[in-house]
Amino acid sequence: MTAFCRRQAELGQGTLVWEIRSVNHRYLETSIRLPEAFRGLETAIRKSVRGRVKRGKVDCTLRFKASGAAGGALRLNPGVLAALAEAGEQIHNHYGDSRLPSSLDILRWPGVVEEETAEDTELEAAALSLFGAALDELLAGRAREGGEIEVAIRERVAAIREILAGVRASLPEILAIQRQNLLDAIAELKAGLEPGRVEQEAALLAQKADIAEELDRLDAHVNELERLLGASEPAGRALDFLMQELMREANTICSKSAAIETTRNALDLKVLIEQIREQVQNVE
Repeated sequence: MTAFCRRQAELGQGTLVWEIRSVNHRYLETSIRLPEAFRGLETAIRKSVRGRVKRGKVDCTLRFKASGAAGGALRLNPGVLAALAEAGEQIHNHYGDSRLPSSLDILRWPGVVEEETAEDTELEAAALSLFGAALDELLAGRAREGGEIEVAIRERVAAIREILAGVRASLPEILAIQRQNLLDAIAELKAGLEPGRVEQEAALLAQKADIAEELDRLDAHVNELERLLGASEPAGRALDFLMQELMREANTICSKSAAIETTRNALDLKVLIEQIREQVQNVE
């Protein structure tokens, strides 16, 4: 399900901003972008998402802007500086002073300037707490969208039940008409078949065209669909599978249909099932 949230916190050390986006995806895929000073939080963030989200592509981005007091002084990494100095000496021996980097070039080198680490534990705790609040907001948005999707699915389930009831009610009449049509065709041909053979052929034809089992299975699948919609646990993948089973039964009814009206009803069923399948792709 799609959702977006943004949470910001003003601290003494600076400003923390979390942005979380989620879009539809068959499985859970988490992308995390953190400032270098907060890299240690990635495992905790990923675990938090995995514990509360089962499906979807989730992008989590943290931004940190140090306050003026915290960011006024630069702290250099002596180990990186020593390595650069040694490399610079080797360059000087080969190319002379013309190839040596300037002070600004050195400051731009990754790892030379260390970010302020004072009260890192407090900052990390604040970032985790803010992430939890942002994730709560994201899930609330997903839940609201889920409620709207459930309403749309239930409307189509009601339409499916109405079609199934109509087909089931008309089935005996359709089979009777089909049997009579067979008998009329035989009489018109004046074929000298034994009455028992005629009845046997009529019974076989009726058996091939009987869709009562398919209707029973469709009823069972629709009951399971409604149960999953009312369940508290994530049901997106189970609903995916159920849509395949519903479509299989609708296709069978189309192939066995002995009346135009039944074929039309089966096609209407397929349209409704496909509409539900599209909605199910957005369900966790």
